[in-house]
Amino acid sequence: MSSERRDGSETSITDLWLERIELDVGGLSRPQLLDALRLAGVSLNAHAEALIAHPVFEEPVRERIRIVDRTVAELGFRGGATLPRIYAAAEELGLGLCPVVTGPYLRLAWATQADSSNSVLSAESSPDGAVNVASPVLNDDVEFPKGFYLRVVDGQSWLRGYRCDDLYVLAPDVRFAFRQPA
Repeated sequence: MSSERRDGSETSITDLWLERIELDVGGLSRPQLLDALRLAGVSLNAHAEALIAHPVFEEPVRERIRIVDRTVAELGFRGGATLPRIYAAAEELGLGLCPVVTGPYLRLAWATQADSSNSVLSAESSPDGAVNVASPVLNDDVEFPKGFYLRVVDGQSWLRGYRCDDLYVLAPDVRFAFRQPA
């Protein structure tokens, strides 16, 4: 089954899950969160592990947020854009950044994400089928991950971190999960 997205492209009904959802984030200690991810069979890359090791995950306050997804093109960038430009455009459209802790909770809640059409895990570009979680950057060092993305590869759910600098241009079809004000 398919449906038409805001930009006129077709998408499967399972992809529409992120059109608008409400999600509880925070509330678990770091060990509890890691156990929950392990029990759910979620794989992590080293960048995701580095993000989860950050102090922001020590005592995250539980809150309910509303999430919507947008492609870089839907934010007005048909030729792609850098992360700072993407975040600024989202803010102009009334969308906010998700709390940094959102990625793992979204991964746990989203069991129906479609399988990626390729199994390449790292290709120096945003991978096929990935949804990046728009959240504040924790560290300006280009070697430190900027955020999480969610992807399913060969039936395996992944929570991965990604790195980029402020000059890297993300393609127009890259998807981001943003916080929608209540």
